[in-house]
Amino acid sequence: MADPFAIPSLPPENAVEDGSRREWPSGIQRDNNKTVVKDFILLGFQVNGGVRILLFCLFLVIYCLILCGNVLIITVVSTSKNLHTPMYFFISQLSIYDILLTTDVIPKMLQVLLIKGGTISFIDCITQCYLLGASEAAECLLLTVMSYDRYVAICNPLRYTTIMTNEYCVILIIICWVFGFLIVLTFVISIANLIFCGPNNIDHLFCDIIPIIELACSDAYIVHLEIFLAGIPSIFIPATIIIVSYAYIVITVLTIPSSNGRKKAFSTCSSHLTVVSIFYGTMFSVYIVPSKSQSSTIRKILSLLYTVLTPLVNPIIYSLRNEEIKKVILNRKMVRKH
Repeated sequence: MADPFAIPSLPPENAVEDGSRREWPSGIQRDNNKTVVKDFILLGFQVNGGVRILLFCLFLVIYCLILCGNVLIITVVSTSKNLHTPMYFFISQLSIYDILLTTDVIPKMLQVLLIKGGTISFIDCITQCYLLGASEAAECLLLTVMSYDRYVAICNPLRYTTIMTNEYCVILIIICWVFGFLIVLTFVISIANLIFCGPNNIDHLFCDIIPIIELACSDAYIVHLEIFLAGIPSIFIPATIIIVSYAYIVITVLTIPSSNGRKKAFSTCSSHLTVVSIFYGTMFSVYIVPSKSQSSTIRKILSLLYTVLTPLVNPIIYSLRNEEIKKVILNRKMVRKH
């Protein structure tokens, strides 16, 4: 019985034969009588020149806003003694994750828009996929830690300072970084070991997990299984912990007799709950909803929600809806004026 994954010995239709020399399409070469993909071609948005330039300018401005907003949060939190608390420490770490996520994705996306499709090497593509997945997994864990912080602050306020010590907060952040990067490494290595024999066109804005696997010529069942298993501790369990934490928070807040007390307690959680809703909503829509039910355009738009929109709105939410951060920024402006 013929091997369904056997590589055909004949050249593809667009290969050029010149005597004993064969010229293969860009990014595809022959190695030991096998067709091997050396480069991928990111197609990006297939639109006309005017729209591409408009999108390029839009994403460039958004990228600058993301960097400025998140750097502002990090600077304000790190230089203001009033903000040296666990909650603001976690917010500054969230800004670091957002900067890493967008810097991994947007610069290459801008290049693809500028030249109407761009080539990316196999190694660079796998690296981009790894950094994207690792930053997402680490952010999921960080949002879980932030919900636990709010749970302790509202449900156990008398023990808050003894539980959420500086050392404990640093340990939690280290766990988020290390675990997030290690768990994604398990299936990214498997993706890198898949056989890619062409085509090498990725109909996406960047090297994401699903579009890469779809191009594999070899069986990707094990990779899909590894991704599912990795999603349990990095997505499903954190989401469950967040839901349970906020369930206890709501129950505790409703028992507060003072309406002002209830309002103040809810206000401390509203920003984090908004960020969680946006991040997990877009993540589930991209990775949980079957990709076959989504067109390539819908998939690209949904991917922009968690790679561009979320890092953009996070500093806005935490700066505009947080009175303490606003006070620090306004006080600094007043000091500069005088």
